[in-house]
Amino acid sequence: MKLSVIIPVYNEQTTIEQVIDEVNAVPLEKEIIVVDDGSTDGTVAAIRRAEGKLTRVHLSPVNFGKGAAIRIGLTYVTGDVIIIQDADTELDPREYSRLLQKIEAGADVVYGSRFLGDNPGIPRITRLANRFLTLLTNVLYGCRLTDMETAYKMFRREVAGRLRLRCIGFEVEPEITAQFLKNGFRIEEVPVSYNP
Repeated sequence: MKLSVIIPVYNEQTTIEQVIDEVNAVPLEKEIIVVDDGSTDGTVAAIRRAEGKLTRVHLSPVNFGKGAAIRIGLTYVTGDVIIIQDADTELDPREYSRLLQKIEAGADVVYGSRFLGDNPGIPRITRLANRFLTLLTNVLYGCRLTDMETAYKMFRREVAGRLRLRCIGFEVEPEITAQFLKNGFRIEEVPVSYNP
């Protein structure tokens, strides 16, 4: 299975090259798609330095938001499976295989949950906000998620074809989850490490 890694990035000059190197080091067949969302720091220069390690680069002249960057990235994917990778170093690309095992076993959508494992460094406000939003999602859609706001969302390419995303900012996170569930896809979760 070929993995398409979409990296939406905005003003992450200090971490983007490290993230690209970490994703590149994952021993899987993959393509790496970086979508810069109008960065105003040195992010674009950092992306250009790493361009030989990337499959596709899209540089937006204006900052629209994470949702817009993800939507642009989805237009470039050619892999069988897609994952969204934030451009900071909070999540570890070496854990892709955990999510991919569930896909290979038949799952259509897999989330990496920060709250299933032992991640004691998560700030209390983050835990509370995520619990509230996840509870609301579970009530509205009859599911049993532990981490609706996770950045690690892995899904089959045919599932992506059913998404009709409209959000352009961070509200894309609940929009993606809602559309998966409204389209009848069951979301499975695996624990992932998290370094806030």
